[in-house]
Amino acid sequence: MNFDMGESKDVQVEIMDQETEQLTTSPPPPTQKNYKWWLQIMIYIFFLLTGQTSATILGRLYFDKGGNSKWMATFVQTSGFPLILLFYFLHNPTSENTQPNPPSNLSLLFIYTVFGIFLAANSFLYSLGLLYLPVSTYTLISASQLGFNAFFSFFLNSQKFTPFIINSVVLLTISSTLLMFQTDSTESQEIPKGKYVIGFICTLSASAGYGLMLSMTQFCFIKVFKDESFKVVLDMIFYPSIPATLAVVVGLFASGEWKGLKREMEVFELGNVAYLMTLIWIAICWQVFNIGCVGLIFQVSSLFSNVISTLGLPIVPVLAVFVFHDKMDGLKVISMLLAIWGFVSYAYQHYLDDYYNSKSDVDEMIPHTLPE
Repeated sequence: MNFDMGESKDVQVEIMDQETEQLTTSPPPPTQKNYKWWLQIMIYIFFLLTGQTSATILGRLYFDKGGNSKWMATFVQTSGFPLILLFYFLHNPTSENTQPNPPSNLSLLFIYTVFGIFLAANSFLYSLGLLYLPVSTYTLISASQLGFNAFFSFFLNSQKFTPFIINSVVLLTISSTLLMFQTDSTESQEIPKGKYVIGFICTLSASAGYGLMLSMTQFCFIKVFKDESFKVVLDMIFYPSIPATLAVVVGLFASGEWKGLKREMEVFELGNVAYLMTLIWIAICWQVFNIGCVGLIFQVSSLFSNVISTLGLPIVPVLAVFVFHDKMDGLKVISMLLAIWGFVSYAYQHYLDDYYNSKSDVDEMIPHTLPE
């Protein structure tokens, strides 16, 4: 049976047109983010912002109403990890892809122990900062963690820097650095200058350590765990918290602060029950924050998780004005506006990346030439 060459070419053109129409009308390619992915991201963001804001406010409330134990304030940051067991029972492992060759138990033990000790040290530094600084100053200084995270991510995770990301990092770093000149304000006159400096240095050091931890977490997800399951997120919260909590307990007893806890509860201005509930809710809120933070690192990147964390920082100073009657002077307003500007700059870059990646994927799948 003979076919005319012209007819054959017409058939090919018709087939190519049908394929092109199918590609343009079919669902987005796998690399484009679908609604389920965005729903997960929104849940993680909600957990991070809610946990961070509530834990910071309650942590300051503990110190303001009579709490004075730095080690107890550190203990509640790490000791809520048994709550993560609930998520182990709730998540569905059947629909997830796991790594065929997971790292050895010895490697996992080393990673979790190092992260745990690092977590304990960071939490203690943050507790000192929250003890010696007004909560609004403390939270805005914490914005510097984004600059540290970007620096470490550049070397550990090959983070790409665009003008918008550089602008974001610079603005957020300047935002926190401005507060170095806050020591002569009316708000900080009640705090001895020496303690203010200690609080500033501790908070800045903790921010640097936190930025490094986030970058290392992303590095482990990509290079070590290579696991696409939600379980690896839970593991990265639960197991490091065990050595971290043990280290803090050792510090609590070695420092002798445990002897004053009963007296501390008795003189707490809001009462004994409020004292216990404050500590319990701080522990719960930090675990909610951890799920959101590590989840965003797993789904996107450590820098994105840190940017969302920075977004929540301006919320705390505003709430502190009403809860603790902190002063919101001009320097803090400028610092807060710079932090917001820095976040918007990074968020816009993330939008551009997602848009152009999706567009390029579609373009690659659509044929631009016809076969001979």
